[in-house]
Amino acid sequence: MAKLIYLTNVSLDGYIEDERGVFAWFPPDDEVFAFTTDLLRSVGTLLYGRRLYESMAVWETDAALAARSDLTADFATAWQAPDKVVYSTGLAAVSTANTRIERDFDPAAVRQLKATASSDLTVGGANLAAQAFKAGLVDECQLFVWPLAVGGGKPGLPTGMRTDLELLDERRFRNGTLYLRYRC
Repeated sequence: MAKLIYLTNVSLDGYIEDERGVFAWFPPDDEVFAFTTDLLRSVGTLLYGRRLYESMAVWETDAALAARSDLTADFATAWQAPDKVVYSTGLAAVSTANTRIERDFDPAAVRQLKATASSDLTVGGANLAAQAFKAGLVDECQLFVWPLAVGGGKPGLPTGMRTDLELLDERRFRNGTLYLRYRC
């Protein structure tokens, strides 16, 4: 059975976006970027909320991003390879290949997807991830904790529920970012 992994960037105070809804507050770092690309290579399916999907789709729809460097070209290739499922009630169409829209998050369907997948899945977007956590579907939580505090915004982990985590792996990057991998 494949694992469902929640993989996200968070500020040191636990937010994935600030109070204005901005999530591009962490500075680019080649070492972290290359590590993230390597993690993405093992994923067969990306489960996204609409907003995160629209932000990430540029890795397929904007060729100029991949042309910036070998690192960005590598990430674009790794991002385009997996299947993508976008959970949205309002999105009319997708702009990327290997992508389908689901109108509602169905825990039973995700359990079936995990049971039949040949490689791991990730879930992205805090609201979608919270639904997956509450349904008991998340097997691992992988956080990139950036060395800054944004002071408020959207929490990176679900609120209103307890989740016990077991540390499986950690890595410290030169820029002070921490990678933490937990079993849920």
